[in-house]
Amino acid sequence: MMKIMYITNIPSPYRVEFFNELNKYCDLTVLFERKKACNREDKWYSNSFNFKAIFLNSKNIGNEAGLSFEIIKYLKEDFNHIILGGYSTPTAMIASIYMRLHKIPYILNADGGFINENEKKLNYLIKKYFISSASYWLSSGKETNKYLKYYGAKKEKIFNFPFTSVKEKDILREFISDEEKKKLRIKYSIPYKKVIISIGQFISRKGFDWMIETYKDLDKDIGIYIIGGKPTEYYIELKNQYQMDNLYFIDFQSKENILNWYRLADLFVFPTREDIWGLVINEAMSQGVPIITTDKCLAGLELIQDEENGYIVQCENKRELLEKTKQYFNLGQSDKKNIQCAVLKAIEKYSIENMAKEHINILGGIYE
Repeated sequence: MMKIMYITNIPSPYRVEFFNELNKYCDLTVLFERKKACNREDKWYSNSFNFKAIFLNSKNIGNEAGLSFEIIKYLKEDFNHIILGGYSTPTAMIASIYMRLHKIPYILNADGGFINENEKKLNYLIKKYFISSASYWLSSGKETNKYLKYYGAKKEKIFNFPFTSVKEKDILREFISDEEKKKLRIKYSIPYKKVIISIGQFISRKGFDWMIETYKDLDKDIGIYIIGGKPTEYYIELKNQYQMDNLYFIDFQSKENILNWYRLADLFVFPTREDIWGLVINEAMSQGVPIITTDKCLAGLELIQDEENGYIVQCENKRELLEKTKQYFNLGQSDKKNIQCAVLKAIEKYSIENMAKEHINILGGIYE
């Protein structure tokens, strides 16, 4: 059985589920830089480890990163493969430099990334140094492939996997009936016949401000629900300014409730200014919900075929967002059902189980 070491920052729930699944096929050791992030509640984390989990002695850096020289001790141990979960934390940089100097082959994982052609030369060279130092690369898809190649990865040594946070059992095989949607809307006290939802933290990067400004001109018989904890005063003021009685801010929800929110929605809108992936896209699509997102969401660029299973709009283009939203709601029932079917078809292989199997297939074909 292959011995694999995976280095990552924190035990986020979907990562832990993936590691538990991966450990079924190999002897997996995971090194975590720290126990939790600064901007997440304790209840968000999972402690159900079915693999060997080691928390490094580290100094916390920023929200999620850590600085630990203890990593070097583990890099000296014997593993068939070492996977570096990213390159940008201090601990990951220490590991990358050590393995490069000691000619230890390793695999760099990339969930996503945007090319910045206007970045300073020094920033480019630093990224290129760390990305090109790997021997192989794990990539979430074609957009991430472009990013990796731009910073020095070798095309023939990049391997794609279906990046996701969704378990196989949670992916619907057929879309929710109108009758079931009605029942869920009654359960959650939703009075609208048309419903848009969005999910994310109330921070600028998620783009809820420009979505709200856009939807002030949308029919008021469409309910708009943003799920993401307590809104800041800024978002409350926007709602009041535009007199949007059809806009609701919903606190964090349990996994079961989140799935129900997806199922009762007609449309999932994710107006992000930048997400190097955007796992909420996977989650929404797993429940058969058509998507509108921006050209700054890698998951959208990877999974959405424009006007087939959703829509990609230019970030902060309010006119385009409003037009696409109205376009979807003006479709006939048959066209809407076709889009929902296309959504489920596009997402059917994006399960944690398939992600783990694909990793094993890739790792089994890499020899050093």
